[in-house]
Amino acid sequence: MYENEDSGPVRYDLLVVGSANADLVVGVDRRPAAGETVLGSDLAVHPGGKGANQAVAAARLGARTALLARVGDDAHGRLLLESQRSAGVDTTGVLVGGAPTGVALITVDPTGDNSIVVSPGANARLTPADIRAAASLLSAAQVVSVQLEIPLETVVETARVLPAGTRLVLNPSPPAPLPAEVLAACDPLVVNEHEARSILGQDAGTTPESWARALTALGPRSVVITLGAGGALAADTRTGECVRVPSPEVDAVDTTGAGDAFTAALAWRLGLGEALPVATALAVRVGAAAVTRQGAQASFPTAEEIGAR
Repeated sequence: MYENEDSGPVRYDLLVVGSANADLVVGVDRRPAAGETVLGSDLAVHPGGKGANQAVAAARLGARTALLARVGDDAHGRLLLESQRSAGVDTTGVLVGGAPTGVALITVDPTGDNSIVVSPGANARLTPADIRAAASLLSAAQVVSVQLEIPLETVVETARVLPAGTRLVLNPSPPAPLPAEVLAACDPLVVNEHEARSILGQDAGTTPESWARALTALGPRSVVITLGAGGALAADTRTGECVRVPSPEVDAVDTTGAGDAFTAALAWRLGLGEALPVATALAVRVGAAAVTRQGAQASFPTAEEIGAR
């Protein structure tokens, strides 16, 4: 177990291994053409990155959460650390330095369409060696959640050194080819429709059920497919279940970060021992609540707000 200086050995419901970005957002009347300059709104800076988002979402729900990530020794890095600590995330595993903090440069037009350029920065310097050095942190976690905004080799190493009895949850975003050993470790693999089709290619089929069958055939022990307003589908190879979970009807305002909130909630509840369909149902409620508010981390609900214990 990880040794916390203040309280001794601790256990985590969830360890998130992933990215931490500063989102730099400017509103524009229209996005510029090549070689063109347009004026925009005041710059807004928000904490983001899929890893950081998941950690905040889980902590707001009440999960004992830690983040293993890398940020720069700069103002953006301090912003990200403060947002994690304010949410109650243990940031002992956040490494500082090596490169500037990752940033996402986002322009948003009046229709809500956006263009995004990501500079990975310190995220690209989270290495397999960093994962090995954090062995005690991994061994203290019930569940480890990863995404693909850090180097794939680092994700592979996470799967390789995962302690026995610790569950791996992977959201392959942005999509990339996944080694067989990573797919085999996933429990579950969490994808949306775009990610499912990216992994499966021409063999995707036409229904979520066919995607789930094809994805589990690649090696994951379980698969969860998010379907937006349609809820989610949970497939577990151990039970043979393939269950549709409906979403409550909500007025969607902003979908930013909703997938991260869903995955965090799912991972947390699986770590508490809930069955996959039950955990998925809670995660659907969390994701639905997140889309009713503007922003990513600012939109994440607490357990009380969604009636979870």
